[in-house]
Amino acid sequence: MEQTTATTDIVTDVQSSQDSRGIHIDKVGIKAIRHPVRIGQRAGGDQHTVALFNMYVALPHNFKGTHMSRFVEILNSHEDEITIASFEAMLEEMCQRLEAEAGHIEMTFPYFINKKAPVSGVSSLLDYEVTLIGEIVNGELKTALRVLVPGTSLCPCSKEISDYGAHNQRTHVTLTAQLNGFIWIEELIDLVEASVSCELYGLLKRPDEKYVTEFAYDNPKFVEDLVRDVALRLNAEKGIAAYRVEAENFESIHNHSAYALVEKTIPNGLIRD
Repeated sequence: MEQTTATTDIVTDVQSSQDSRGIHIDKVGIKAIRHPVRIGQRAGGDQHTVALFNMYVALPHNFKGTHMSRFVEILNSHEDEITIASFEAMLEEMCQRLEAEAGHIEMTFPYFINKKAPVSGVSSLLDYEVTLIGEIVNGELKTALRVLVPGTSLCPCSKEISDYGAHNQRTHVTLTAQLNGFIWIEELIDLVEASVSCELYGLLKRPDEKYVTEFAYDNPKFVEDLVRDVALRLNAEKGIAAYRVEAENFESIHNHSAYALVEKTIPNGLIRD
């Protein structure tokens, strides 16, 4: 039988061709790609979850495009081994493989904590939205951790002026912390939950409901109080270089939210508008 030899045509690499417009692109890459990850827990072991990734690099003015497929290759090469500890190494690998001087990765995922109700002790899971952010600029690698923590806020004004009762609302406190070293996700969540009128639980029995209602009543907070109390705690944390704290109260007696923000930034920091 006659054998035929397969030939492979040379495929032109259009992305690496020259561009004459002279415009540098700050970020180019892929957005909103899901990938399984495992996250180390403070109590020990790993939590398996799914993260949504945004991955970008800077593109010099003289290159027409970047190699989009390489972003996916980097994720797939790690498979189920993407952890917070390996996040910085993945960022460095991305910049090296794409020959970029600057790069940026965000991974957002649900993180679950098993919490015990304050009186009955029944256990239930509560989910938090967590984002790990990393970037390399001018050879300097920086990382930040963002947590969105739900809680209860009870209005001090309504408590003061009412003969009985006070209105409360769900609050979302979003803390973004630029890291100086390692810190557990749970540490940031604990710090925020210690600052709200009362923390939330996935499951409460009647004695627990009585407890959290009275606890919030004894611990009223304006939205301004929330961000200030979180900021005070952050100022005492040596592992945090900079931060942004945002609180949004979803009002129960108004058709709008109350909002406050406090931030501590540093020159050339990762936390910026």
